[in-house]
Amino acid sequence: MSAVEPAPRGARDLASERVLAGIGLVLLATACFATLDTATKLSTAAVPVIMGVWFRYVFQAVTMAAVLLPRHGLAVLRTAHPKYQILRGALLLVSSSLAFLSLRYMPMAEFTAIVLVVPLVVTLLAATQLKEQVSPLRWGLVAGGFAGTLIILRPGGDAFSWATLLPVGLVVTNAWFQVLTSKLAQTENPLTMNFYSGWVGAAIASLALPFAWTALPSWHWWALLCLMGFMGTVGHFMLILAFQRAPASTLTPYLYAQIGFAMLGGWLVFSRVPDAVSLIGIGLIAICGAAGAWLTVKERRLPIEPAES
Repeated sequence: MSAVEPAPRGARDLASERVLAGIGLVLLATACFATLDTATKLSTAAVPVIMGVWFRYVFQAVTMAAVLLPRHGLAVLRTAHPKYQILRGALLLVSSSLAFLSLRYMPMAEFTAIVLVVPLVVTLLAATQLKEQVSPLRWGLVAGGFAGTLIILRPGGDAFSWATLLPVGLVVTNAWFQVLTSKLAQTENPLTMNFYSGWVGAAIASLALPFAWTALPSWHWWALLCLMGFMGTVGHFMLILAFQRAPASTLTPYLYAQIGFAMLGGWLVFSRVPDAVSLIGIGLIAICGAAGAWLTVKERRLPIEPAES
């Protein structure tokens, strides 16, 4: 008789159902984020960046407070690292501001693909700053992701301008945000982290709001801002639910579905389809990113395979 008995079929079926539910929630979240980016790109025609960022954060902060405070009370505010919570919120605010600016000048699919280089940059930071061991295969995937970014940006080409560097800044700030998030997640409640990120962003953006406030030409723009806030809030909520049901290493490859949703949004709303060269870069980033996530799954499963057999 085996020393480790296999899990009952009912338990395995329940675990499989939870993983499938997690995957479905991640796909819904990526659709929400692609819709948010589409609305953001539309809003840049009339809404100042600071005003758009402020509304997006205030919407999220108020919604999170309305949902969390009645259920958890002031306990949701408890944190052992308030300074890091503020730094994390500030990094996310800078990332959001760069995203708004990037979408003003860049097509959606190309922008989304570059942003999804972040997991590969986190690998680079883990090796250089956190002194973690990184395999040669991972280094190759990082190099492939950066190559895809260069193919999209095409430095020295006619289409290259200073604006194409904006998403690169976004990738750097978002990567540091992810590294800090991974450290805080070891001791902090995810709901508390999301609560602080919303309110810190709203508070900082409010300081700059008087210098950027403008009267919008019609109510349609306010409706668009509401859509942005709603999609951002729902998308993050979907991610929280997804990661409660399945490991991050299992769900990460499905985040790259956002590229497909971004291409669909760009085609439907802006009649824009990436050219052949950009598609090569987009494909390279998606393949390297998904392969990196698969490698994480493989590495994490190896030590526990005997217990699962």
